[in-house]
Formats: sequence, C-alpha cells, structure tokens
Amino acid sequence: MPTSSDVTAPDADSPGTNTAKRPPTTTGNNSPAPGASGSDRPRIVPRRHPGRLLSAAVALLLCAMLVNSVVRNKAFQWDVVGRCFTTTAVLDGLLLTLWLTGAVMVLGFLLGTVLAVMRLSANPVLRTLSWGYVWIFRSTPLLVQLLFWFNIGALYPTLGLGVPFGPQFVTVRTVNLLGPTLTAVIGLTLHETAYAAEVVRGGILSVDSGQTEAAQALGLSRRRTLRRIIVPQAMRSIVPTAGNMLIGTLKGTSIVSVLAVHDLLYSVQLVYNQTYQVIPLLMVATLWYIAVTTVLSTGQFYIERYYARGNARALPPTPLGRLWARRRPGTVVPGLK
Repeated sequence: MPTSSDVTAPDADSPGTNTAKRPPTTTGNNSPAPGASGSDRPRIVPRRHPGRLLSAAVALLLCAMLVNSVVRNKAFQWDVVGRCFTTTAVLDGLLLTLWLTGAVMVLGFLLGTVLAVMRLSANPVLRTLSWGYVWIFRSTPLLVQLLFWFNIGALYPTLGLGVPFGPQFVTVRTVNLLGPTLTAVIGLTLHETAYAAEVVRGGILSVDSGQTEAAQALGLSRRRTLRRIIVPQAMRSIVPTAGNMLIGTLKGTSIVSVLAVHDLLYSVQLVYNQTYQVIPLLMVATLWYIAVTTVLSTGQFYIERYYARGNARALPPTPLGRLWARRRPGTVVPGLK
C-alpha cells in the first residue's frame, strides 16, 4: 500500500494536467511585480473631454469673428488712430491721468491707513469719527462729490487760517485757491480714502490674533507690533484689493472731464470736437487705458508674488516661467506642477 511519501504532485507541463493560468502578481500600487512580463501591464488611457474641445472651438470661432469685424471695419479708421495715438495733446492728457492716479492712490492710502487705525483703536471718539467718514463718503456718488467741491466757493467764499473761534491771520478767496485740477485731486482723494480705510482694516483683521499675543508676550509696543508684524502679514490681503483700486482709479479719473480737467479723455474730446472723428479718438483713449492697465496688472502680480513668500512653500510661477516650461518640458519651474 503506497504511503503519502510515495505520492508526488502532478507536473504542470505533463499532458492531461488541467491547470488555470494565474494572473501576474502585482504590488500595492497596481504595477506588476518584478518578474512579470511587460505585455501584461495595463495601459492607462486618458479620459476624453469632447465638451471642452467643442466649447473651446466655439469660443475661438466667436473671437475670430469679433477680431475680423473690428479689424476690417473701415468705420474705426485705424489710420486716424495711428496718427493720433502719440500726438502731443493725447500724451499730455495721458501724463496728467497718470499723475492724478498716483497722487490720489498715495494720499488715499496714507489717510486711509490713519482712518483704519482710528477704527481699530480703543478710543470710542476716534472709532466713531472714522466710521462716520467712511459712511458719508461711501454713500455719496463720486460725481456728486466732485461737483460739490467744484462749487464749494458758494458755501465758503473765503478760506482763512487763524485761531479757532477767533481772528484769522490769512484769508484767500476760494475760487482763486481751488482750480479744476486741485478740486479733482481733493475729490478723488477723499473718495478713495474711505475705501482704502476699509481695505487696510480688513487686511489687519485678517492676521491671526495669536501674532499680536506673541508680540505682547515679547514686550513689543503696540506701534511696533503694528509696523513690524501685523502690517507685513496684512499686505497679502491688502495688495490684491489695492491693485484693483489702482486700476479703478486710473479709469475713474476720466470722470474729471466734467470739470474741464485735461486728462486723457478730455484731451481726445477736444480733438474730436474739432475733427468730428469720434470713434477713432475714443479708440485712442481705449488703447491707452488698456496698455496702462496691462502694465499695472503685471506689477500687481509680482507684488502679490513677493508678499506670498511666507505663505506658500513654492511661489507661483511667473508667466515667462510657464511659457519656458511649455517650450522645454524637462525644465523644472518652481511652483509649477
């Protein structure tokens, strides 16, 4: 009688043996284990998105139709646009627009920072005054404010400097002191100050309260804490909104044309009032606004990237870095996955 030691397992290669073929052994990440043949490795097929291709094709078709209608429409008079684009009158108006934008933004954020600190102070009088200023100037349209300051001489024919509720040492007529350009600066600055105060206040409140507590534990004064710890961290929240305000102020300066201030829009208006070429001159102003806005948007991107250094492990890639990575796929660009 045969024992268990005399019984041998059948050979897999022997005839008459019915054995199933085992699938290749895989590891935990769904890749074949060492020794598995390459023909058994599954092929990954990317998912198709026909809707994206269709929507992109429709969008490109519409853009091509729009560009074609603008370029080939003779009513735009592109030859007139080219001749008037760099004329002296247009460039002088552009310089005044840039000067107004810069002056209003600097003065507005300086005064707005003061109002924001007043709003966050423990003094109830300062808090109330700051809130009242923001409430009044945000509730009034900009055009109404400009017209009010332009006619301020009807309320106060003279302005003086002296002792409060006492004699005045220096007096001057209001109409001689406030010209159209100075009136525009005052009106735009007071209007932007109200919005800048809320932007700065929101940025300060976005900083975690633990930062202030840590500064107090180190014995830092309130002023130094605000200047060295709170404000640098708040800039991450302030810069994007401030950049939008800057671009809005650049375009908003066109409203001063109602005061006969020779900004970019008023300059082209003077030209087309003489030549009756309204559309080409408006295109000149439009192209200049687009060019300046593009430059300001680029600067805003790099400033945001600068203040994002302590918030992200890798800085967002620049547009040139993205373009370089696409042209050379093997190039490693920081922040680009």
